[in-house]
Amino acid sequence: MTDTSTAPASTGSHRTRSPSVVHHPGHGHGPKTKKELAAVSLGALGVVYGDIGTSPLYAMKECLSSPHGVKFDPTLLGNQAALSNYATEVMGVLSLMFWAMTLVVVIKYLTFVMRADNKGEGGILALAALVGGRATGGNKTRLAIPLLAALFGAGLLYGDGMITPAISVLGAVEGLSEQSPTLTHLVVPISVGILVVLFLVQRFGTHKIGAVFGWIMLVWFIVIGIAGVPWILKTPAVLKAVNPYYAVHFLVHGGLHGFLLLGLVVLCVTGGEALYADMGHFGKLPIRIAWYLIVFPGLLLNYFGQGALYLNHAPGSIKNPFYEMMPNAMLIPMIVLATMAAVIASQALISGAFSLTNQAVQLGYVPRVTVIHTSHKSEGQIYIPEVNYLLMLACIVLVVGFGSSTKLASAYGIAVTGTMAITSYLYYLVCRHNWGYRRSTALALFIPFVAIDLAFFGANATKVAEGGWIPLAIGAAVFVVMTTWWRGRMELSRTMESGIIPDQLFLSDIAATHLPRVPGTAVFMASSSDGIPNVLLHHVKHNKVLHKQVVLLSIITENVPFVAGNSAISLTELKIPPDEEGGEPTAMGFYRLVAKTGFMQRPNVPKMLARCERIGLTINESDTTYYLGRQTLLVTGKSTLAKWRKMLFSFLSRNSRPPTSFFQLPPNRVVELGLQIEL
Repeated sequence: MTDTSTAPASTGSHRTRSPSVVHHPGHGHGPKTKKELAAVSLGALGVVYGDIGTSPLYAMKECLSSPHGVKFDPTLLGNQAALSNYATEVMGVLSLMFWAMTLVVVIKYLTFVMRADNKGEGGILALAALVGGRATGGNKTRLAIPLLAALFGAGLLYGDGMITPAISVLGAVEGLSEQSPTLTHLVVPISVGILVVLFLVQRFGTHKIGAVFGWIMLVWFIVIGIAGVPWILKTPAVLKAVNPYYAVHFLVHGGLHGFLLLGLVVLCVTGGEALYADMGHFGKLPIRIAWYLIVFPGLLLNYFGQGALYLNHAPGSIKNPFYEMMPNAMLIPMIVLATMAAVIASQALISGAFSLTNQAVQLGYVPRVTVIHTSHKSEGQIYIPEVNYLLMLACIVLVVGFGSSTKLASAYGIAVTGTMAITSYLYYLVCRHNWGYRRSTALALFIPFVAIDLAFFGANATKVAEGGWIPLAIGAAVFVVMTTWWRGRMELSRTMESGIIPDQLFLSDIAATHLPRVPGTAVFMASSSDGIPNVLLHHVKHNKVLHKQVVLLSIITENVPFVAGNSAISLTELKIPPDEEGGEPTAMGFYRLVAKTGFMQRPNVPKMLARCERIGLTINESDTTYYLGRQTLLVTGKSTLAKWRKMLFSFLSRNSRPPTSFFQLPPNRVVELGLQIEL
């Protein structure tokens, strides 16, 4: 339920919105021709696969060349047995990466999880809303754990959104060190400069450059795939790594260090969650086509090429396999292309943070924020200044603080693996409660999925002290804000509803006192669809006058992405019942309008009122006044909220954006009435 002080924003969307594709094939209107399908698949390349597509910049390097990767004693360079064992370990790492992509991306997300769509939309909050939508009315306590898990997962995604731009740009710019070691000191300043420019241009929108994103990523995947081919041809035995024997052998004989290396292997699937999150914008088929035809082949060729590079060189001699496998003449062009790909991957995460924030606000988990639409063609192209500058500051701090992609990799992975595990849990609930699967069938899917997720998460958990605490701290902070705002709204709504009086009592009193009525329409925003809202009582108490036509408007956010058609609005005229049987109810010019929106929509109150004409209510827009309540919250009340939560909720409420722009009300026709409420 929406109220005038804590009303959720209504342009919600999922993790990464496409800057170039403006229709919504996932909503039941998929591409109808091969040309349209190709165009949408190309758009998916530029957004969905930006994160996982830039993983070759650092994933293999961290597994085999970083201090945390495969170990080799330099004194054993002449020992054939040691060299043979090293080659087996390289094959083991490569096999782990192949099967990680196969099991997590291909089987888990593309085959199973993408089936769990909420009216075509995906993402962790949409999935939680899907679970909630099928469990209302009965035992609502069952939703507590799934909801809390989803909120914490959403918090972890913000941590991912901060780390991905930093590590992607750093990994790309570090190619300068391969060009000349004397340029190493420029890596951090150049990376910071690229990030600053990237965040500063967000306010202009991405629609002007979005059309080329897909083409750049297409070139990227083709080039990195081709780069690996010569090395694979030089050492074709590297292809044996598709045999899971090498992965199992590595884990069994690697002991604890072999298990912990999974924390680096997971870097090759860090963009997997985006596949599901972007399903609503691109549709399942284009995302799958892009993966199988372009992304997967390009990644495999590059990773196997990097593996062949290691097998052809002495242990310890390779520092940056991605760039060292390139011909010298291609180094500078490749650095430029890699930087462009890293910027696109960063853009996807930034846009995703905007969309995730909107979705959370609409569902009532965070305060209203400033939402600026940067395109008149696509609702998904939005800009949120507060989120943008917080992300920019966080990325700059990470780049300067860690200084290299190797060090930053310690902080990476734990956020994504945590979110993946939560997604597996929510998917299990959908199988059981939405699809009616038997427990044994649902567990047969859940146990393998969550076992893989928890293995990756456990391997990353050991890196908490080295930087892994950063995404956890971010996730915890966002989780506290979300739960506090949600609890605060519930307590505020309960407090305000305690002062609501029944419709008939109020109308009878108005009729008895002959309150003066003036021409025009007054629209009072109400948090409840029952009783007279506090803002109207406050208005009558102090102004002692009413408009001839009064509309009590309540906006309800449903657990679905979109609400359209006749179910979107319902209108009821409030009348005084007759005193005796056979009489006629007395019309008082009061109407109750209930408008339903989805968590992907943004409420436009004037348009809602305009639609009422066809159901019996005529409103002159130029003669309409909107009344909102502005609450001043006191933390001295008897609410069950902890004192610190009350103070945090009060702070968030004071700093949330005013509802005028959120509800798209004409500013010159809005009247705000102050209310003081104790929590």
